[in-house]
Amino acid sequence: MITLYDCATAPSPRRARILLAEKSVAHDTVPVDLRSGEQLGEAYRRINPQCTVPALRTDDGLLLTDNAAIAAYLEARYPNPPLLGETPAEKAEIASWNWRVEFEGLLAIAEALRNSAPAMANRALPGAVNYPQIPALAERGLLRVAQFFTLLNERLEGRDFVAADRFSVADITAVVAVDFARVVKQKPGEQHPHLLRWRAAMAQRTSMSL
Repeated sequence: MITLYDCATAPSPRRARILLAEKSVAHDTVPVDLRSGEQLGEAYRRINPQCTVPALRTDDGLLLTDNAAIAAYLEARYPNPPLLGETPAEKAEIASWNWRVEFEGLLAIAEALRNSAPAMANRALPGAVNYPQIPALAERGLLRVAQFFTLLNERLEGRDFVAADRFSVADITAVVAVDFARVVKQKPGEQHPHLLRWRAAMAQRTSMSL
């Protein structure tokens, strides 16, 4: 049985949960309490020395410790429905937009949150190494989040999906990013009608409630 090491409140494992649900992959779930620092404890370090979630252990013992690897593995093993694209052009477009949403959306939100939240003092980056907060990066992160909403709204004008005219990992990553922005008190508004329409449509998918 596949095992997902998860945290219900974190954005990165939510991406893996949605992907598993979209592909109807049965799996066990092991919760990891990030608030208490369980990911930094010796027990979890023995599972994943990188001290991050999600981590996915396959039924043959392979451990995958990031969403890129998890998506690649699940797509290869469970090809239907195809969420990384089918044609070379689709694969390229989906990969490009998934990367853009990660870099311009998720990383911007993380920049704003991790460099400002008192609970994350000395935890400005995830992982096993402690890094100090840089307040100016929090300010820049908020500016980047606003620009991300503008980018995504413009991209979604006249489109039902972020990339390749089909539901894909790019939509999954974008939903998680848009929803996660609430932790830095940012959300799309009436100036983002295409983004709001798309997010409402995404809400009709069962997986998005996870």
